[in-house]
Amino acid sequence: MKSINLLQNIQTTAASRLAGRIRIGFITAITLLFISYLLTFYTSNQLIKQATTINQTKDILNNLEFVISYTKDGETAMRGYLAFDNAAFLEPLKNGHGRADSVLRVLRHIARDDESQEKIARLKKLVDRRYEFFSLAVNSFNENGHVVTPELRQKALDEKKFMDSAKAIISQMQLKGKNALKYPAEDMNSFSSAIRFVNITSFLLAALLALYSVIIYNRENKLKEEAKLRAMAYRDELEKRIEELNSANKELLELRSIEKFAATGRIARTMAHEVRNPLTNIGLASEQLRGEIDGNNEEIALLMGMIDRNVSRINQLITDLLNSTKFVQLQYTKVNVNNLVDDTLMLAKDRIDLKNIKLEKSYDPNLCDIKVDPEKMKIALLNIIVNAVEAMESSSGVLNIKTEKDGDKCLIRITDNGSGMDEETVSKLFEPYFTRKPNGTGLGLTSTQNIILNHNGKIAVMSAPGTGTSFTITLEA
Repeated sequence: MKSINLLQNIQTTAASRLAGRIRIGFITAITLLFISYLLTFYTSNQLIKQATTINQTKDILNNLEFVISYTKDGETAMRGYLAFDNAAFLEPLKNGHGRADSVLRVLRHIARDDESQEKIARLKKLVDRRYEFFSLAVNSFNENGHVVTPELRQKALDEKKFMDSAKAIISQMQLKGKNALKYPAEDMNSFSSAIRFVNITSFLLAALLALYSVIIYNRENKLKEEAKLRAMAYRDELEKRIEELNSANKELLELRSIEKFAATGRIARTMAHEVRNPLTNIGLASEQLRGEIDGNNEEIALLMGMIDRNVSRINQLITDLLNSTKFVQLQYTKVNVNNLVDDTLMLAKDRIDLKNIKLEKSYDPNLCDIKVDPEKMKIALLNIIVNAVEAMESSSGVLNIKTEKDGDKCLIRITDNGSGMDEETVSKLFEPYFTRKPNGTGLGLTSTQNIILNHNGKIAVMSAPGTGTSFTITLEA
């Protein structure tokens, strides 16, 4: 159990350490990717702003070109009409002012700063003044018989400065727009380079972290497998040692049981010798007194009878003790284990039926015959079965008898669901005169152990209070 717990602890520690390192790698990768996404998002927003600024600047530049174009168209139309006296030249003059005014309104909407708004307002006034002059020149030409008067020529020279002012404003705005386009383009290149750098760096870091995680996983997995193999080797070695220890402990218990049984036999023989000599003298003295005392005295006859009965009882107890502890002569016969158990159950059938005990049998059909003294073995099995029946409650008791083969040995297992026994009771179970029964002699299981040991067999008991008792008898096949 300890080796299994050690293996589980090693596996849990290795798995936890591996999971922790991989978790750190993934968290770091996700954090870096998140930072790169934030930088990309910020850079994208800046690019969008720069692109919007560039588009607005381009729109302003384009619209300024339209203003110049529409103003020049008006001036060209006026000059063509004055030069060739042909009304066809006036067509652009009719629509040019409105178009220029529309473009100026768009410029006012696009322009964001106050300086540009002010310049657009001044430019509108200059454009309006130019178109007013164009209309004035056409009307003067028509009123003077389609002749360009000196006053008109002078007026044209005077008005030229307004056109130069308009061109100057447009040039200033165009120069500002071109400068504005230059720096955003540089910023966009910088932002694009930054995005590329961030993306490449993020990709490389993610790849490195992924490689790191794979390397860590493989290394930790290898260490885990090595630890697992070491733990399994340790577990196998420990289980082997435990099995050897259990086997040695079992053999020790068996040797102690045999030694205890032999010691009990020696004590019983010594006691029988020491008790029977004075007991014989008591019997002889009783017989002598009986002949010399008047037999008509009833009280004396009663006392003498009591002496005789107790002498006989003590003598029988000694005989039973000797019989239960001495190595007896056996009459070996080949018998089938299952048949032997069935014959014993027939002897206990009345007791089983009287207490309404449920009998469960599980026999191994492949058991071979064994050499035993059938009558002695029946006595041994019957003592165990009778004790099991007496330990169970009527109508609720279950007696389970199982036979099986274990290598070259035959096992008989007798189990009940009675009250069970504690460790102290189990340790004294085969001692002479130890019993929990009110009218028991305490020699039944002693005799059972004696019979089984005489057959070179083994008997083991497993019991706990409230869980019943199980006797296992092992015999040579």
